[in-house]
Amino acid sequence: MLEHTPDRSREKVTPGIGPRRAHKMRGDYVATGGNTMNVAHRKAAERHDLAAHAHRTAAEHNEKGNYTAAMWHSERALQYSDQAYKLAKEAHTKSGQIVTV
Repeated sequence: MLEHTPDRSREKVTPGIGPRRAHKMRGDYVATGGNTMNVAHRKAAERHDLAAHAHRTAAEHNEKGNYTAAMWHSERALQYSDQAYKLAKEAHTKSGQIVTV
């Protein structure tokens, strides 16, 4: 992975609050490997988004009368949905595990 060292010299500082860097912190966190629980949840969410997009595309093709394309996108949506379910179930299982230090 690429290492990222943010340049904090140009950050806007709000009096009494400090520098605005929440969005940068997320980037730093992901760049250092992140948390596997969060990664698993993120992968599941990405698959859910892909399934929703494929489903919307299938509906559009169906409305236009292009039933072959609608069926293909519908099947693809089902595949993404199944993957999302498996990933979400796995992420839920991992989040319930207690790790002792």
